[in-house]
Amino acid sequence: MLHQMEESTKRSPFSFLHIKRTMLSLFFSLPTSFFALLLLLLLSYSAFTGFSLHLPKSPLILSPPTLFNLSSSANSSLVKNRHLSFLPNSTQSLSLSIQRARRVKKHKRGLRSVRSEPHFPVSLFHSRLKAFFNTSSSSCKVRFFMTWISPLETFGDRELFSVESLFKSHPEACLVIVSESLDSHTGTRILKPFVSNGFRVMAIAPDFGYIFKDTRAETWFNRLKEGNVNPGEVSLGQNLSNVLRLALLYKFGGAYIDLDVMVLKSFSKLRNTIGAQNFDAKTGQWSRLNNAVLIFDKKHPLLFKFIEEFALTFDGNKWGHNGPYLISRVVSRVNGRPGFNFTVLPPSAFYPVDWRGITGLFRDEIRSKWLVNKMKQIRKESFAVHLWNRHSRNLTVVKGSIVDSIISSCCIFCNTQL
Repeated sequence: MLHQMEESTKRSPFSFLHIKRTMLSLFFSLPTSFFALLLLLLLSYSAFTGFSLHLPKSPLILSPPTLFNLSSSANSSLVKNRHLSFLPNSTQSLSLSIQRARRVKKHKRGLRSVRSEPHFPVSLFHSRLKAFFNTSSSSCKVRFFMTWISPLETFGDRELFSVESLFKSHPEACLVIVSESLDSHTGTRILKPFVSNGFRVMAIAPDFGYIFKDTRAETWFNRLKEGNVNPGEVSLGQNLSNVLRLALLYKFGGAYIDLDVMVLKSFSKLRNTIGAQNFDAKTGQWSRLNNAVLIFDKKHPLLFKFIEEFALTFDGNKWGHNGPYLISRVVSRVNGRPGFNFTVLPPSAFYPVDWRGITGLFRDEIRSKWLVNKMKQIRKESFAVHLWNRHSRNLTVVKGSIVDSIISSCCIFCNTQL
């Protein structure tokens, strides 16, 4: 009996080895598609786990735009309930996770345009701007501001012509283009023809912290950087430009124009002025204003109200909500109230055609009656013409069109083709 047990013990390792080899042989004989399926399942599980782990990190980006209460009690309530919306099922959780990841990625991409300067006692932006204005103050009759929160490669002939037309009508003006991309070696080269011809123009990267300081935009901007503001689907650069123009005029005073505006006449006699985009033919009253051209004194109370409205009602998912519609909302509320002295010019001043009719300015329809009358109106009543770049950027200027005529009369170098 003892001898049989010893024999069994000696054989057992070989039996186990035989079984192991058989199993491995069977496993490796399986088709390749089986291993691919297994790998796909493992990767899916890994991705789901990764999203789930990072999901609760910043729930406010998923929240709809609202007026956030910054008190500690409100924040504690948000922290307690931030997981509740993800409980129903794993499919909903994964979908919301993916949406959040995309929004965070877009938000970070948009914030690359936000330049944070080191905390010096005096802002470099302030120092450069002060030096520019002081050097030019003897002959700087009008201060102009433009903004370009976009890549340098998108700054083209149309934008250059906007600068040309400005200096054609205001040869003694000072122009500051607030732009990080233009404040570069290549940007300096682009603007060099103006400087070489004696025009006072400077591109300077924005210091948002300094520009927004001591305004209602400061809190909004800090919350944006912290991820506590939903940037929405509209371009963050566009909305930064909307509030940046208001803050620049509030702190320094002057005129702001978009880079798709062609200037026809001097603004020197205009003060605290906005242009109407549309008006009601029956009542003769404006129905919508626009922010592509703004002319205001430093620290004007209406600018304060504009900035306040931006900070309190920001919505990144509605085009125009933080721009033209904002201007219209605020003016309709303060119109007629004491202390708000400003002028609303008719559409012909800056917007002789709206976005629906801009195509007509690029065509020469055998000198149609509409074109002839529109050209007469523009020459007589318009200070500038807004080209509505969003709707005209792909249009070609036809010889004999209204835009072609404006280029011929308002160019400095006269070799630019829009």
